Order: sequence, then structure tokens, then C-alpha cells
Amino acid sequence: MSNIQKSLYLLVCLLLLAGCASRQALKQVQNELGRMVSVQANDIEALKQENAALRKALEGGQETIAALRKTQAESNADMTVLKDRIQQLNGRTEELQKDLAALHKTTKSKDEEMAERLNRAIFKINFVENFLGIGKKDAAADAAEKGDRSANGRHKDVLNGKSERESLYAAAYETFKEGKYEKARTDFQNFLKLHPRSEYSGNAQFWIGECYYNEQQYEKAILEYEKVVTTFPEGNKVPYALLKQGLSFQQLGDKTSARLFLQQVIRDYPNTNQARVARAKLLEIK
Repeated sequence: MSNIQKSLYLLVCLLLLAGCASRQALKQVQNELGRMVSVQANDIEALKQENAALRKALEGGQETIAALRKTQAESNADMTVLKDRIQQLNGRTEELQKDLAALHKTTKSKDEEMAERLNRAIFKINFVENFLGIGKKDAAADAAEKGDRSANGRHKDVLNGKSERESLYAAAYETFKEGKYEKARTDFQNFLKLHPRSEYSGNAQFWIGECYYNEQQYEKAILEYEKVVTTFPEGNKVPYALLKQGLSFQQLGDKTSARLFLQQVIRDYPNTNQARVARAKLLEIK
């Protein structure tokens, strides 16, 4: 009972005791008391409804926070798996190099097999360049190489300036297009030693990764693509390197890592051919 109700109750009692309260006055006091009780009951009910709504909103917010925490935990777990995978690949590099050296000593390619591999390589290069658009700058290198040839077909030896860089790069890229991946890789590596920060350096690093990829040495390819991203982050080959890292992990059967790289391509380069390829590959993984 509120203070007002208590006051009215005492007033009624006093009036009764004093003998001066009429039936009509008593009825009016009772009506007023009833009205106030009804108002208070309505206020209490409204407060209950507001409290229920607040509790419901709080529960919804807690569920949302729980879902966000779960998603963050899953992402952290995926990143941990990826980091462990990269460390394992770094640890296996030396072992794979030894295996490759042994393989080269015991394997001899026949002329027909080399011709078939060359045809397949040319087809792959043309497909990649046309679909992904990665051959534009390299076409300029091809033109530079042709411009450096003399009338009798011999290559000019230019010892300084931009012409030397273009010539070395174009020669390595031509070797790559011929399917001679081991030699092309060596040529690109030599180019980087001489010109570690030229306009072609990022591309040269990317093609080293492509050499390993076409040789199906996907672990080494991943490491070389990573150098494109970390050493030449402003270069035009970064989205290609990220995409090919995802495809390399897919070839290795590591779907979690492949998915992370493909999603990064879509997130960081959404309106590119690489993003479109990444979306298609994600559908294959699912």
C-alpha cells in the first residue's frame, strides 16, 4: 500500500471515528482509492512489459556476441592451421630440393615427350594470359627482346641501362614459354640477383613460382608466390600470387588453406578476373 493509500485510509478511519462522514463522502473516498489502485496496477503492468522487452533484447545481444566469438575463434583456428602448414613447407624445402636433384639425375626425357610437354605448356601459357590478363607487361618484354636482335638474328649484348634488364627478362620469359621450367627458373633467379628492385623484379619472382607450379612442386611454388606478396606488395602480380597460392594448396588437398587464400583474393581484389576465378574455385572446394 502506497503512502497516498495509507493517508486516505487513515482519513476514512478518522471520519468514521469522528462520526462526521456521510455515506456519500465515504463512497467518494472509496472510488478515489479504487481509481488510484487501478492506475498503480496499470503502471506496474507496463513496467513488467518493459522489463520483459529489455530482458529479451539483452538475451538477443548475448546470442549475437556468442556467435561473433564463435566465428572469431574459428577464424583464429584456421589461421593457426595455415601458419603451421607454412612452417611445415619451409621445413620440407631442403628435403624436396634433394629429391629433385636425385630425380634429375635419374630421369631422361625423350624427344616426343618433350614436344608434347612443350605443346601443353604453350597452351597453358596462352590460356592463363588470355583469361587472367597477366601477359600484358610480359608482351612488352617480348617486344623489347625482339627490338634488341640485330638484322642477322643475333642478340645484342647491352651492358647497362634499361635495355639490359628488358633483354634478360625477355630471354627468361621466352624460355618459360617454351616449357623449359628449370632453366627459366634459373634465369629469373639470376635476373633478380642483378636487378632486385627493377620494374620487372616482381614479375620475375612470380614466374619463379609458376615454374615450380607447372612442375607440380606446389610446396615450393607457395613459398615463391609468398615472396611476391611480401617483397613486392605494390606490384601488379600480388593478386595472381595469392590466387595461385590458393590453387597450390587445393592441389595439395589442403582445403582450409586454399579457402583462406581464395577468400582473400575476393576480399582484397573484388572486381578482378582473379576474384572471379577464386569464386569458381571456392564452389569446387565446397
